[in-house]
Amino acid sequence: MKQRIYIDTSVFGGYYDKEFAEHTIPLFDRIQNNEFVILFSIITQDELENAPQKVKELVNGLNAENIEYLDTTDETVELATEYIAEKVVGQTSFADCLHIALATINRADFLISWNFKHIVNVQRIRGYNSINIKNGYKQLDIRSPREFRKYEND
Repeated sequence: MKQRIYIDTSVFGGYYDKEFAEHTIPLFDRIQNNEFVILFSIITQDELENAPQKVKELVNGLNAENIEYLDTTDETVELATEYIAEKVVGQTSFADCLHIALATINRADFLISWNFKHIVNVQRIRGYNSINIKNGYKQLDIRSPREFRKYEND
């Protein structure tokens, strides 16, 4: 069974960023090889509206058969609001909280991000997951694309 991964906006942009491309491109190679089901949210779609054309083309090039589209629900907003209320992050990070809540509620195997300040951060991950557990959800495994590199020859 394929792993279901939620990719936030930073990963799409990372494909063309010198600092992040080394680890992002191999992830997208695996995605193009149909190794994962991509959880793609309306939040990500909205954030990509003003992205450069090449980033939009990367998104449009994904195999639709391996994409699950996620809508924001009242449950998502409530969970994201609780992350803010419990001070995991500040109010200005509400969109990041929506990503976390969508991945949690939709039982993603992983949320993948390059956002180390608000998402891929040990303190934040502990905060998100303590709230997830308190609300009856499973813990969300949050990683960077670096951790999805295959090392067959090692």
